[in-house]
Amino acid sequence: MKTHQLEPKLKALRLGGMLDTLEVRLKDAEQGKLGYLEFLEQLLEDEIGRRDQKSFSLRLSRARFDEHKTLSQFDFGYNPKLPAALIRDLATCRFVEHHESVLICGPVGVGKSHIAQSLGHAACQHGYDVRYLRTNQLLRDLGGGHADGTWENRLRRYLQPDLLILDDFGLREFSPMQAEDVYELVCERDHRGSMIVVSNRAPVDWYSLFPNPVLAEGALDRLINSSHHVVMAGRSYRPQRRPRREAMDPNHEDQGASGGEVVDEVN
Repeated sequence: MKTHQLEPKLKALRLGGMLDTLEVRLKDAEQGKLGYLEFLEQLLEDEIGRRDQKSFSLRLSRARFDEHKTLSQFDFGYNPKLPAALIRDLATCRFVEHHESVLICGPVGVGKSHIAQSLGHAACQHGYDVRYLRTNQLLRDLGGGHADGTWENRLRRYLQPDLLILDDFGLREFSPMQAEDVYELVCERDHRGSMIVVSNRAPVDWYSLFPNPVLAEGALDRLINSSHHVVMAGRSYRPQRRPRREAMDPNHEDQGASGGEVVDEVN
């Protein structure tokens, strides 16, 4: 049996991915390693794996992450007080299955965005549709919808994903229109889809961001009181990213060799 003889038939059945491993499986079968059913089963598993990987890649692309981060890349040992067990439990994505939300709060540089995008990455692996964006992008887009009459269509785009991740929430106070947009988004997604909200502010400080306290209560009561809270505290990772002095100055001499003290500039 020649591979080219099967090619048009496999493509007609939309099983063209089998061609990638067909020769290998044929050799295994000819050497007696695979029976007829095993041969067919392995080919089908190859095709399922290819389709799963393609779907996963498409979900990652649609999510629009700033970076593809995973929990395996995160150094929990750097800040031992981080709630590692809670974060790993959230990575099972049961909260997405149950339409629950997650609030990630803490100071600048402790890895909040990394954790949020890692949970989004895990959700993509579990087959969920995810969308990641910064809050100012969301508000700017919805604001444009008010201007050109497409607000409802734009809002609908943010209601469709199984998981919506809003980073940099609460950097500044909301205008009256922005406060209404946040209220509508939170209310429409409540019990219908999950959210991850990332902020440098504690949730108790979010109320003052709304010019209308009634809207604040209506939105935040739904969001804060029915979500998992991940409080991240500790040292910032960002000083570790600074270029070493030797790298910045090629003529720099090692002061340690002459008895001087080398001081690492970490705030």
